[in-house]
Amino acid sequence: MRIIFFAGKGGVGKTSVAAATGIKAAQTGLKTVVMSLDVAHSLADIFDLDRGLLDQNKGQPIGVGDNLWIQELDIQEEIQRYWGEIHMYISGLLNRTGLDEVLAEELAVLPGMEEVSLLLYINKYIREKEYDVILLDCAPTGESLRFISIPTTLDWYMKKIFKWERTVAKYVRPVAKRMTDIPLPDDNYFQAIQDLFEKLKGVDQVLVDPEITTVRLVTNPEQVVLKETQRAFMYFCLYKMNIDAIIMNRILPETVTDSYFSNWLKGQQRNFAEAAEFFNPVPIFPVNLFSGEIIGYDHLRDLADQIYADRNPLERFYKEAPYQLLKEDSSYRLKLKLPFISKEDVELSKMYEELVIRIGGFKRHILLPRQVASLNSVTAKMEGEYLNVVFKGDDHGREKE
Repeated sequence: MRIIFFAGKGGVGKTSVAAATGIKAAQTGLKTVVMSLDVAHSLADIFDLDRGLLDQNKGQPIGVGDNLWIQELDIQEEIQRYWGEIHMYISGLLNRTGLDEVLAEELAVLPGMEEVSLLLYINKYIREKEYDVILLDCAPTGESLRFISIPTTLDWYMKKIFKWERTVAKYVRPVAKRMTDIPLPDDNYFQAIQDLFEKLKGVDQVLVDPEITTVRLVTNPEQVVLKETQRAFMYFCLYKMNIDAIIMNRILPETVTDSYFSNWLKGQQRNFAEAAEFFNPVPIFPVNLFSGEIIGYDHLRDLADQIYADRNPLERFYKEAPYQLLKEDSSYRLKLKLPFISKEDVELSKMYEELVIRIGGFKRHILLPRQVASLNSVTAKMEGEYLNVVFKGDDHGREKE
């Protein structure tokens, strides 16, 4: 099994690169599916499929070539498939507050439902071995990071909140019925959540296994885009994911000699050189700007050839575990790669058996093994691009250097 995320800022060409990689992967004889994580799907458009403007094949895979399928989820279909009991309770609750029934049903499609549905498909394909290769055409960076955080967030919720919430509802429900006409969820609602979680089990480990899953960041040689790419690189590391390549898309070829483009060409060359320094030793694959739109199988195949040449697109071009927990004599050291930031950017706290790391607008809860969580002394230090957190049992207190 091989899973590759194609992520980056909106408009950099992620869909084209993911689709092109799919063609190259399928040529190796492996069953390959390219899945869209973006609500605004465009995979079918880029393959120039002859079908209706809004036809998503009810969210099921569509064959587009030998050993190659694409899949664009349809959230309404997924509600019927996975979310029936949960959606029914939420829409019923909203309807009781006075909302129109149709509007209540629309509002009951909660943020995260589509992302969880996609995770369910990924885990299903892994368990049932339906495909050899899963390529993920990600939404813009912020939404992609929310997607990869869902497994750990759900795991935290199920371990910390779910059982308590289910028990409280069981005992409060009879009393609440006599006091209000707004119903508390019955046990079928909680069982539906439990069933969903069971179907997701194991996917979190697959996504952080560098032997199976890697991230390829698609970018352009422009300062604003590269800044976003640096942030994405750091955040994917925060979530323990291995970046194995940078695809530098839409580079002006040196054959462009028109004076109008001279400043663009110089700026791109300067930005490319800086990017090579930033991301070293992760390899950068340069892709020249095509003379026209990349639409259809043949153009996508040409793009794949330019990106990978004779390389196997499924190769792990760079492998590093961005997260390690190491035993050192009587202490433990958590080593987390966080490039491009300083210690002032990191907020760190330990709450019982959790280490909480906050950087910018993102917060990561890391559940510590019991033997580590029981140690009282915690010190943290940024050393180069690594955050090192040391846990000892000698004394009390926390500090960050």
